[in-house]
Amino acid sequence: MNTEKISFQFTEDMKGFVTFGQSNYLDGFEQGKKAGTALGFHLTIITDDIDKFVESAEHEAEAIGYILCDQLGGKLKVEKGIFNLFVDTEDRNRRKMKYRLFFKDSKGKPLTLSGFKNVQDDVGPDIWKDTSTLYANIFAGQVPEEKEASSEIMATGILHIEIADFVRQLTTFRSNGATFSDRAAAMAKFGQLFAGSLWDTYAPSLMPEMSEYVREIPLYTTEGITDAEIKTYPFNTGDKLGLSLLRFNRSECDDVVMIAHGLTTSSDMFIMPEHYSLVQYLLDHGYRDVWTLDYRMSNRFGYNMQRNKFNMDDIALYDFPAAIATIREQVGPDKRIHVICHCLGSVSFMMSLFGKAVTGITSVISNSVALTPNIPAWSKVKLTVGPFLCDYVVGIEYLNPYWRRQPGFSIGKVLANIISFFHKECDVPECHMLSFMWGTGFPALYSHENLHDVTHRRGGDLYGGVSVNYYRHVSKMVKADNTAVKFEPDNPKYQSLPDNYFENAKEIETPVLFMTGELNKVFANSNLICHQRLEEIVPGRHELHVFPNYGHQDVFMGKNCDQDIFPRLLEFLQKHSK
Repeated sequence: MNTEKISFQFTEDMKGFVTFGQSNYLDGFEQGKKAGTALGFHLTIITDDIDKFVESAEHEAEAIGYILCDQLGGKLKVEKGIFNLFVDTEDRNRRKMKYRLFFKDSKGKPLTLSGFKNVQDDVGPDIWKDTSTLYANIFAGQVPEEKEASSEIMATGILHIEIADFVRQLTTFRSNGATFSDRAAAMAKFGQLFAGSLWDTYAPSLMPEMSEYVREIPLYTTEGITDAEIKTYPFNTGDKLGLSLLRFNRSECDDVVMIAHGLTTSSDMFIMPEHYSLVQYLLDHGYRDVWTLDYRMSNRFGYNMQRNKFNMDDIALYDFPAAIATIREQVGPDKRIHVICHCLGSVSFMMSLFGKAVTGITSVISNSVALTPNIPAWSKVKLTVGPFLCDYVVGIEYLNPYWRRQPGFSIGKVLANIISFFHKECDVPECHMLSFMWGTGFPALYSHENLHDVTHRRGGDLYGGVSVNYYRHVSKMVKADNTAVKFEPDNPKYQSLPDNYFENAKEIETPVLFMTGELNKVFANSNLICHQRLEEIVPGRHELHVFPNYGHQDVFMGKNCDQDIFPRLLEFLQKHSK
């Protein structure tokens, strides 16, 4: 029996553009193309053991060659390179090709090129696009994968394989097998892995099976928070709704933090026991008085399970002022109040702040979207026709991620089954519904690999039903040049609020950290746009941070947020706690 290791190799050329100082892939590519900041590489991918390469889960090989970038000094040798072919992810119909290239610029400064090809079965033919498109970041220093989120991004962009280069690539496959039969066998093994992975990813399949749901974590539990007194503070709004705050208190603290969720979620997203949650992290790092707000978008309130006409002006005018007043009653007038807000909770709080409905806020951390909602094209279609179809054609009272598991028959359950037919990335129907309710993607709200499995499975508890009228307000903002505007400008009820929420931007001195995940498929680059607009009005007042490999929701609900996300939030809070 022949046990001699047989090597295998091929050569790949990719070319594209990056932008230095940018952290969004598409913006980095487009701006780099205009500026002429080209980036490319010539790599030979080689493994000394084709059997090990095929059989291992990581399919790892060595990458040798050079990087081309005039801005970094021209032709730069790859000192160490790692390539992974079709690595499985938590998404059943998605795999990644990964590249990690360590090199130095012409001045000897260590750098890392980290790139991936996202091989995923989206709607329409996309095999060529997926296998020939590399999303690339350049980091300062030699950065391993687990340190990326906390490392400095120097440049970002996209590289492609051109057709001519691909044709040449097909002629570069080599093997050192002693006989023609050995070499042919090596080629066949690689071909079977490549073609088999593509088939597993893109082949047609029936609707995914639905796994049985067994509640593993109690609904509305606070058991994830330790060493704190937990108390509920109910309060009423000016338009007669009952809301509530949860207070997690260890001792008196000069800096108080209030955290606000997004649409369909609740306080639960910040206190999940399956990972080191944001509330627990803040308590453990000097912020000993933390409040979470359940305002009218919370899934804890039954009135969201019926059709209503609430909009974000209501929240800006009634919910946040009453919440801040409730906190002030308990902590006194002199404590600094910091706010961390997410999704439409962020939009509506920023409306309240910039509309001068709330005052006395020391700092704000705004995630994903604030005063400039920008959404993917398919999301625009859903926002345009969805509310009308729900309210006037299908007759659905609200959208609910739990529909497919509900007993009996309902229009909602039929819709959920149709949606699941197109979502084969996992077997959690709530995840499919959430991708339908928000954003564009498979999945849309987060990356599966960023979540604990139990977090993914309990989506029906962490997200709830909601009326569709909020979508109309978002749609109006998107159509108003991606700007937060009043929903009913002629309604005297809202006369104290500005028609355009940038009206008072120059006067609002509260510093804001605009943050977002780089892979945000819900509100795309909304917070980048907002920061840019405010920079033109009040240069240097606000900050921006983009987290690589994160999306919309996983920046708070991910299993590694305490390592990748929360330290940056803590840094901002500490900066404004002095």
